[in-house]
Amino acid sequence: MKILIIEDESGIASFLKQGLEEENYDVSLAMDGQAGLHKAQSEQPDLILLDWMLPKLSGLEVCQAIRKNDKSTPILFLTAKDTIQETIEGLKAGANDYIKKPFSFEELLERIKIHFRNKNENKVLTLGNIVLDKNTFQVFVDKKEVNLTQREFELLAYLIKNKGHVCTRTNIIEDVWDIHFEYDTGVIDVFMNAIRKKLNLTKEQELIKTIRGVGYIAND
Repeated sequence: MKILIIEDESGIASFLKQGLEEENYDVSLAMDGQAGLHKAQSEQPDLILLDWMLPKLSGLEVCQAIRKNDKSTPILFLTAKDTIQETIEGLKAGANDYIKKPFSFEELLERIKIHFRNKNENKVLTLGNIVLDKNTFQVFVDKKEVNLTQREFELLAYLIKNKGHVCTRTNIIEDVWDIHFEYDTGVIDVFMNAIRKKLNLTKEQELIKTIRGVGYIAND
């Protein structure tokens, strides 16, 4: 598996590269946003570790540029930014995960393994007139494609995969966001509202129902 590190702090970059190579990953390194974007597009890595504050192009700009043509490669932000608004901004840009500096290398390894497992799943999920293809990162409503961001796609896939069962806010933030500490789950509502709007889900359909104070449930 090939991992691209886009990080301008040489100490962190060298530490990550050495550590990941010791875990038998093929590691490529870029020290600024422009070089990172070029490598992401030319080398087609299996996963990208992306710093937020980069010279030439910011991590946010790099993420947005990658997602224009690549919807499936996992992107993990490595950053000191940790406000709710900044987190939402990064996830909306297409990032899969967000790990705050300083971080445990062991935790990073586990997150990488989780994203590789998720990437390698080959499943087509359905909910009513919705078809979600995890192989191609596509969603169709009545055979018409609907464009979702990476996080919207993951949240919808999680709800459909667990259809018929109530998905609590805690479960969603842990299983979809991979966050295992106290966190404002209000971010989920932002993505659910976007999903419903894009899929044109009406209250009458109730394909995804809100369980007030608890979470959500998907039903055909």
